[in-house]
Amino acid sequence: MGNMTLTNICKSFGSEKVIRDVNLEVKDGEFCVFVGPSGCGKSTLLRMIAGLEDISSGEIAIDGAQVNNTPPSKREIAMVFQSYALYPHLTVAGNMGLGLKQAKTSKLQIEEAVGRVSGMLGLDPLLARHPAELSGGQRQRVAIGRAIVRTPKLFLFDEPLSNLDAALRVQTRIEIARLHRKLGATMVYVTHDQVEAMTLADRIVVLNAGRVEQVGAPMELYNNPDNLFVAGFIGSPKMNFLKAKPLGAVGDILGIRPEHLNIDRSSGDIQCTISHVEHLGGETLVYVHTDDHGLLTVRLFGEHEYNVDEAVFVTPDASRSFHFDDDGSRIVSSTVSEREKS
Repeated sequence: MGNMTLTNICKSFGSEKVIRDVNLEVKDGEFCVFVGPSGCGKSTLLRMIAGLEDISSGEIAIDGAQVNNTPPSKREIAMVFQSYALYPHLTVAGNMGLGLKQAKTSKLQIEEAVGRVSGMLGLDPLLARHPAELSGGQRQRVAIGRAIVRTPKLFLFDEPLSNLDAALRVQTRIEIARLHRKLGATMVYVTHDQVEAMTLADRIVVLNAGRVEQVGAPMELYNNPDNLFVAGFIGSPKMNFLKAKPLGAVGDILGIRPEHLNIDRSSGDIQCTISHVEHLGGETLVYVHTDDHGLLTVRLFGEHEYNVDEAVFVTPDASRSFHFDDDGSRIVSSTVSEREKS
């Protein structure tokens, strides 16, 4: 397989800059996920790697070779799209082997490659069917299989699970993770869903307005975000942000994850009223309204009985809190550092 390096990558559409000086190295065999809100530039960046978008400046290298001017078909990549992009007149076997056929591979080699990959993906009973006879999850597996048979240096996934229902998204996510372990392949995966990013990635690249905000392992980003944007984007339910000054805390904004906000009926730092309760079986989410800090989310593990309009108190766990100044930069003073270590 191959590694990939992006050096000072920029992209503009006219006067509008959509990718701003991106530098990144994806190691051989790594599963790297680009994540961020809609419009952050993650799909544009992936298309530039694939050669489907021109770059305005910078350098893209795959396996040490610059590919800026290399056409997509010569980059030794395979791309899996959100839309499956299967040919309706071809069978599953025909779709999976099409790339090899176009590369003038022998019929026997194509049959062997398709057979090997279809067994890996559980597609053997479906090889004679056409796309119209398949479910959404089956179509996506065929699209993934078509990419695998080509044995590329680099796999690119552009929001491949967006068209699937919730149960199929979980199932296909597990299959993609299993395939990565089995193939040892280098994969770059784009998603707006930070849960997908957290569960699939070796490393996550958090993008915002065309810039890389932070790169790191999933739990590194969760436990040690560099700034307010990363802190608020990574994690579900999202982090609570409170005005620090009324609490006597360092900085202008205090961040606390829902599982680190304690709730009590008799006493606490912040008096509030319960606005809504979500009973999810394994956990309970309690949404509380506060006068100074707006709506906050408390995450409790297990089943807990709280009522709408009930008066309660919440208290941030000082040892698990984050501190930010008014421009969103993380504050790590000696006082905060010692408290976070305790």
